[in-house]
Amino acid sequence: MILPRGVSVFLATGRVDLRWSFDALSGLAKDRMRQDPRSGALFVFLNARRTRAKVLFFDHGYCILHKRLDRGTFPVPVVVQPGAEHVAISAAELELLLRGLEDPRRQRASHRGTRKRTTSAMH
Repeated sequence: MILPRGVSVFLATGRVDLRWSFDALSGLAKDRMRQDPRSGALFVFLNARRTRAKVLFFDHGYCILHKRLDRGTFPVPVVVQPGAEHVAISAAELELLLRGLEDPRRQRASHRGTRKRTTSAMH
């Protein structure tokens, strides 16, 4: 993802219902994160399991990038202070976050019950 130099990126630290769209997410940016959602900054929201992410930004209108991982989780790239509603992250940290992180425990668990079945020849 190519971002303009010096763009601010804010990661919401709490769980967010990603069924929400433009108005609700911009409301979170304004009310919970205390930021102007029309400032040109990027606002990153993750679901509770960190398997889905939405990035809200304003460019002559609100835009949303929505990403769902097939495997693994989105890593939180920084230490979050208790009680913080958001944390500022760098463009490089956003790029790493959006790549996702393969969780080996989850991968092994998902492959346990998925043996290839062989079908016998029909009689």
